Amino acid sequence: MGRREQQIEHLLRRAGFGGSPNEIDFYAEVGVRGTIDLLVYYDQVPDDVDSKIGQPGFVSVTTRGTFAPHLNITDARQRWLFRLAHSERPLQEKMALFWHNHFATAYTKIAGAYDGTEATRMLAAKPSEDRDGTKGQLELLREHALGNFRDLLVAVSKDPAMLVWLDGRDNIATRPQENYAREIMELFTFGVANVVEDDVKAAARVFTGWNLTRLGPSGAYYYRYEFRANRHDNTIKDFTFPIYPNGSGAIAANGEQEGIDLINALCAHPATGPRLVRKLWAYFVSEIADAPQPWVDRIAGIYYSTGYNMRAVVHAILSSPEFWDPSVVFARYSWPVEFVVRAIKETGWAGYSVDSALNPMLNMGQSLFEPPDVNGWDLGQGWFSTGAMLNRMNYAASLTTNQRINLRNEARPFAQTPQGVMSFVMERLSPATLEPQSYDELLAYLRAGTNWTASDNELRAKVAGVMHLVLGSSYYQLV
Repeated sequence: MGRREQQIEHLLRRAGFGGSPNEIDFYAEVGVRGTIDLLVYYDQVPDDVDSKIGQPGFVSVTTRGTFAPHLNITDARQRWLFRLAHSERPLQEKMALFWHNHFATAYTKIAGAYDGTEATRMLAAKPSEDRDGTKGQLELLREHALGNFRDLLVAVSKDPAMLVWLDGRDNIATRPQENYAREIMELFTFGVANVVEDDVKAAARVFTGWNLTRLGPSGAYYYRYEFRANRHDNTIKDFTFPIYPNGSGAIAANGEQEGIDLINALCAHPATGPRLVRKLWAYFVSEIADAPQPWVDRIAGIYYSTGYNMRAVVHAILSSPEFWDPSVVFARYSWPVEFVVRAIKETGWAGYSVDSALNPMLNMGQSLFEPPDVNGWDLGQGWFSTGAMLNRMNYAASLTTNQRINLRNEARPFAQTPQGVMSFVMERLSPATLEPQSYDELLAYLRAGTNWTASDNELRAKVAGVMHLVLGSSYYQLV
């Protein structure tokens, strides 16, 4: 038995986090083009995944008292993992993860500035669940996941978590703070190669007064963005690149609008589109081959011609011949969160809690809401130190051991022979194509120490064991 829907699986690994058997069957009925449209135009699908937390038939969360993902960072991480496993809008979550790395913002610094509760609110709260209607950064990224890049950049520039993370809350006319000014150019838009120090200094002055204000009664404070005109530098700022369509590089005193004008110019800069689409190439298409220049030109052209519409950009990427070229299948290294969620979706989750994945994921090199620095995580082969790979294998052992009874029961119709069990495993999982020698070694593992009887004890041990070996192999670390 071979893989039945390889194109659908390729699409779901890249535009989502893999697929459970039921999801693969569903999308196979829709077809490849229909699936692309359903993934990209996800607004037609209800955003109700959070209502399924704690319901039968879904992966569990672990509560320590009241489950409060808007107040407790561990619960927030559990909720995000739950969404990745069960959202019917997988591309929305995949793009939120992309932007989380692009606009890397870490919990620890925010918690150090205020406290853990306020840091969690700033990062993960939904307005509907928070007493003060706080919209955490993750909800902002989900809202703008495939929206207009310019609107996203404006929202991020005013986001309380970002204002703490890159010190915008301290940016005032008498003491300009350059951190956000630098990163909005070096990391968020046109890239470090285009950065001139005088532009950083000018941008820092543009964003003076983009600060936080404290609201609420004593003991129940919360924070919001506020433009403070009395803290803003009202002198002219000169840039080495055009700010306005007439070619002018000078921003005249105009209060908060100066920041909007600069953001507009950064989005329109001729280096921003190509830089963004190259990052999207590595995220959706390949980390092994560089993006061909004609592809970059074509996709960046869509970015500019649509006024920075990321939905049009990503739809074009997923529909491009380059995305479907056989050479880019399994040409991306899975992030720890991708590895964990895909393993859960393909192995099963009955009786399993996403809480059990948090520490293993940390040991693999990734903790949600905690990128290591402003550059985000070290991607690609950077995920695969010896220790991190050992932790992936250990996680595979833990998950398959947890699911051994379920796996035994589901494998039983195929269990007349070791070859039948291998067919079940290779149908259930989606590793890169195994070399014949590796396949034979897995088959030998099933046969070892037994005259195959397909007894309950034999199946309980062997099916989980061979699943562990596949999940922990090099073949499963690529998406």
